[in-house]
Amino acid sequence: MTVMIGIDPHKLLHAACAIDRTEVELGQLQVRSGPRQLSELLAWAAPFESRTWAIESAGGLGYLLAQQLVGRGECVVDVPATLAARVRVLGSGRSNKNDANDARAVAVAALRSRSVTPVRAEDHASVLRLLAKAQLDASRARSRACSRLHALARELVPGGIRKEIVAGQAFQVLAAIEPINATQRQRLQLAHELLDEIGQLDTRMKRSKRRITDAVHASGTSLTEIFGIGPIIAATIIGYTGDITRFPSAGHYAAYNGTAPIEFSSSGRTVHRLSRRGNRTLNHALHMIAVTQLRNPGSEGRSYFDRKVAEGRTKREAMRALKRQISNRVYAHLRADTANR
Repeated sequence: MTVMIGIDPHKLLHAACAIDRTEVELGQLQVRSGPRQLSELLAWAAPFESRTWAIESAGGLGYLLAQQLVGRGECVVDVPATLAARVRVLGSGRSNKNDANDARAVAVAALRSRSVTPVRAEDHASVLRLLAKAQLDASRARSRACSRLHALARELVPGGIRKEIVAGQAFQVLAAIEPINATQRQRLQLAHELLDEIGQLDTRMKRSKRRITDAVHASGTSLTEIFGIGPIIAATIIGYTGDITRFPSAGHYAAYNGTAPIEFSSSGRTVHRLSRRGNRTLNHALHMIAVTQLRNPGSEGRSYFDRKVAEGRTKREAMRALKRQISNRVYAHLRADTANR
């Protein structure tokens, strides 16, 4: 008998519910999150010899538990939270939310849906994703610190710091300021602290970029052959794409990264709109590739963009078409890299 075990993970505890192929409930369990969570779950599930674990958001709160189960040779699938919520509401006609209902909804969703994906053990793509996210977090933190420093500098010097903040130049501007009261002295002190923070973030980002460059080189990817893709963008694409074989075609991959338009039909009128769906981190990476290609007149992307404009497309439409072309090329390179490995 095949058994589906749904798990609703939380920070403090995990709720589990086992059902058979006819959705008959076979048992429930709640375990506290901790060192014994895996052993308790496996001991409870031991009578179910042919079993599959369905974990809600296996890339989020359920990430560690999913990886622990995969490490023990268990079959694990990832169930999106939206899918489990839809099953809970439509299956019962009520939106009551509790751990027992959530775990059962996860199991039913995995049993009946074809959109759930198997959870795989961590690999080099996971390393690249971690490094890319760390670089992105540091970059965002630097941007916030620079914005605060610009705001303080405008209150200390007429016009403030007019260009992009470089630590050495900003230090010279602040060193030339002579505060005339306690308020200005406090602003100047805060500005120096922000400048120190920016310097630390610059050092952190340089160190992170070196690690990313080494990791991308070790992956043996061919993505860097595409004009506009450097180590950081390559790490972002590989890390946030994961296993490329889960996308049957370039169109599926484009839908995942948000470069495929959305059909909007009503009363016999069919139009296609810009997609705001998909993985926005991947979409931003593809956008940066497109911008880089547009800034270089001799690039293939610039030629494609100019050709679309000459055909009567608006610049926005030509940009969207270029991003889709880049998505297709990225997909082809990722598939080729997987085949070579």
